[in-house]
Amino acid sequence: MADGETLFTSPSSELIQGKHTGFDVESATVTMEFVCPDTFRSPRGVCHGGYVPAFLDEVMGGAVFHASEQKLIPLNLDCNVSYIRLVPIGPLKATGRVLKMGRNIAYIEGELFDMDGKLLARSTSTAMLTEIPGG
Repeated sequence: MADGETLFTSPSSELIQGKHTGFDVESATVTMEFVCPDTFRSPRGVCHGGYVPAFLDEVMGGAVFHASEQKLIPLNLDCNVSYIRLVPIGPLKATGRVLKMGRNIAYIEGELFDMDGKLLARSTSTAMLTEIPGG
């Protein structure tokens, strides 16, 4: 990411301590770090499965935001999540990538990793491209 680049953040991203750590223009891939808070803990002692899509949605949204030169954010028309491993409470890493972006629709994917780089969950989405509200 360029110096002085502004980032669109949302209260949901702040809740999971979302932090953009990079964007590769050529592959339209964004990298982010998150923290799964203790309040997301399930009876198993790991992240409740219902919260996992939030991390993936944030990173996929970040990919669209950066790939559109900070002009657009996605509105999911569908979102498919595959759970690979239990997601721990604490720090996480993620990548989001724009597979294809047209004038109105984007195809995006996201992957969530533990801090050792093990794949935890994967998501794909078809999303409508929208302007940033109030932007």
